Amino acid sequence: MDLTGLPEGLTARPLTTADASAVHEAIAAQELVDLGSVEIEEADIVSDWAKPSHDVPSSSVGVFDGDLLVGYAEVMGADRGDAAVRPSHRGRGIGTWLAHRMQEIARARGSRVVGMPVPVGSPGDRLLEQLGYRVRWHSWVLELPPGAEVAPRPLPDGYALSVATPEQHREVWTVVEDAFLEWSERDRESWEDFHASVVGRPGFEPWHVRVVTGPDGAVVGTAVLSMYEQAVFISRLAVARAERGRGLAQALLVDAFGAGRAHGATKSELSTDSRTGALSLYEKVGMVVRDSWVNRCIDLD
Repeated sequence: MDLTGLPEGLTARPLTTADASAVHEAIAAQELVDLGSVEIEEADIVSDWAKPSHDVPSSSVGVFDGDLLVGYAEVMGADRGDAAVRPSHRGRGIGTWLAHRMQEIARARGSRVVGMPVPVGSPGDRLLEQLGYRVRWHSWVLELPPGAEVAPRPLPDGYALSVATPEQHREVWTVVEDAFLEWSERDRESWEDFHASVVGRPGFEPWHVRVVTGPDGAVVGTAVLSMYEQAVFISRLAVARAERGRGLAQALLVDAFGAGRAHGATKSELSTDSRTGALSLYEKVGMVVRDSWVNRCIDLD
């Protein structure tokens, strides 16, 4: 590994799954300063790193001050990057060094572009702009204000909403991937990776996967949830193309809010980006934007 440009006294090495907790701490420290709150969970990292397609050592690098992880970068898939630098170690060139290592990892797997999300106006956003990264898309974290009441959204005749059975999980995967690939420029996520990140996620419970079935019993819509602290987070919401316009997405949202509350959640959250065109849907049920992000990327030679 080329250590040129790394500040004196620091070391670097590829990461392993045993570093998940240290990476979570570094990201959390950065989010607390940049956002005023911590949104990352260790389970997010563990479930991503558990995907069979993802090899952590060849996809990541960590920067250490002694035994303390002070920065990290990784590439998931072909072009999705993530990185963080502890605020205590900012201003020393670690972020720039990590950006170049991220590009090297992406080039090694044949990628033509690599990018990552950063809070709008944050030090990470400014750094990437200075390094020549362009804006790829915008994204938002939305929340349902505490105490907000959302009117029920009835389903059309013949449709039903329930907790998914294990036998329906493959149908859920198909609905999610079919919908997401309408606007996302990536390869189809494998069933094995989907299963690892949803059912294999630490803290998973069966009620986290909700489905709408049509008159023939097939899954036509789904919401995938996770819980952290006292919040329910809707990580995936999808409706089959042929079934849109029936109010299924709004019904799934209202159901997700209710399921979260029934299990102790006082907040309901999700994220979306400008590629989906779904921001107005979430605003219609009373959700409001809490944080704004931008995905910046750079073209690779």
